[in-house]
Amino acid sequence: MRRHAAVALAVPLSALLLGASGCGVIPEDWQTPALMRTEQEYDSRLPTISGTVGEAEPEVSFPEIEPPDEQLVGVAHRGEGEGTLIRGSDMVVAHIVEYRWTGKGEAEQSSSTYEHDAPTLMQMSQMSEELLDSFVDQTVGTRLVFHFPPLSEEERAQYEAMGQAAPEGASVSVVDIVARHGKGDVVPGEQTTDGGDGLPTVTDNGRALPGIDIPEDTDPPGELTVVPLIEGGGPEVAEGQQIVVQYTGVRWDNGELFDSTWNTGLEERAAMENEDTDGDPLSFQIGVGGVIEGWDEGLVGQRVGSRVMLVIPEDKAYGSEDEVADGQPAGTLVFVIDILGAYDTAPEEEPEAEEGAEETASDEEAAPQEETEE
Repeated sequence: MRRHAAVALAVPLSALLLGASGCGVIPEDWQTPALMRTEQEYDSRLPTISGTVGEAEPEVSFPEIEPPDEQLVGVAHRGEGEGTLIRGSDMVVAHIVEYRWTGKGEAEQSSSTYEHDAPTLMQMSQMSEELLDSFVDQTVGTRLVFHFPPLSEEERAQYEAMGQAAPEGASVSVVDIVARHGKGDVVPGEQTTDGGDGLPTVTDNGRALPGIDIPEDTDPPGELTVVPLIEGGGPEVAEGQQIVVQYTGVRWDNGELFDSTWNTGLEERAAMENEDTDGDPLSFQIGVGGVIEGWDEGLVGQRVGSRVMLVIPEDKAYGSEDEVADGQPAGTLVFVIDILGAYDTAPEEEPEAEEGAEETASDEEAAPQEETEE
């Protein structure tokens, strides 16, 4: 549920894998990328990688050569996945370990998402076309290796324009693809209840937009009401995690649909014969005030793989008609939410204390306290 009508996205992307500009959504009839057209040998100029994808940091050995002056990409391990290939509109979940390649056989690790078991969620449609080509048609469990030569002056200027520090020298990124979430994804299983009994009734329409019928002549509950419609078997959602969801929301007072991921692009697809209503899942951090209070309270503790109905009173949503602004929906709101995934986030780095401040604090601690005479 965005703060400004749906979800405030917080997608952490590795700076080395983020293009200076997006390439737009890739059509469904893309061509197979060059990386997959033939079984290419792994470039010997790239580091040697070993270890199990997704379990721990890989073991990396750099060749006894100077870093190449061109960009390289290789598949260190090809995953079996889940029978589904990555598409240009997917959200990919990956562990990324980055290195500064400093010389012959020498490198320094600069960052690792394995440190806190906090993978990166990457929206493929926001990636540069050149890098996207390496991900499309890969499978979950694949390990990709990227080598980036030192940045040109123009590229450094692009980093500065985005307010980011430009990386120095050559770099290598090892990317372990551990999961994917795609257009039209929904949780498996059958609904064990459709709500009702004074609450909205939810109709399961498969991959399409669920139906939500508000009971007539019935006042909404005065407190947050959480109804698990499909019981998921995954881990419980924890406060602070990044969760991936499909969702749809209506107002209690008139049953009006005001926001949904299930009907993303519905207007453009209305003329299609199959009238496909599959949407794109979204990700956001839960339990930290980034979304309305009803979502933070109602989704923490639910299990991944669950479909949940939330009936949220106005004091835990956007407020009454007199309080809302900018087109936000007023009054009691009803959401149906599929929890597709939940992933830990790295703790925020504490700001480094200034050297002078540290010395002052140490002097104060070491100085004896003078006794005062009464």
